[in-house]
Amino acid sequence: MSLIAALPHLNAILNAIAAVFLSFGYYFIRNRQIERHRACMVTAAAVSAVFLVSYLAHRANAPILVFNGPNSLSIPYYTLLISHVSLSIAIVPLVALTLWRAFKGHFEMHRKVARWAWPAWMYVSISGIAVYWILYQVYPG
Repeated sequence: MSLIAALPHLNAILNAIAAVFLSFGYYFIRNRQIERHRACMVTAAAVSAVFLVSYLAHRANAPILVFNGPNSLSIPYYTLLISHVSLSIAIVPLVALTLWRAFKGHFEMHRKVARWAWPAWMYVSISGIAVYWILYQVYPG
């Protein structure tokens, strides 16, 4: 398997790792474990940044796959894909703003943005795994 062919699998793993750290980060902030929350969220951001580089490298070197599943599932699949792509574009500045506010110590403003950023980021991570699973495992081309 070539490096480019391996990237979708790596990307799914990176999305899963990000989702795990996002989950633990949420748990830790709910339990007022600030340092653990910070470590998880910074790790999720770093993993997501590696994902973004890997994803862009893959997109630059491989064709976009067409859904090979049954026509009856194409509307649900493309609805998932469009929501995933749209939110993945939106969360980049949203996550950056959230992290920036936390690093600057503007925690009230951080919380206001994080209320939107965290669920969107989690959705993008999980829906990315679902898109991968559909394209590369369930209905491979």
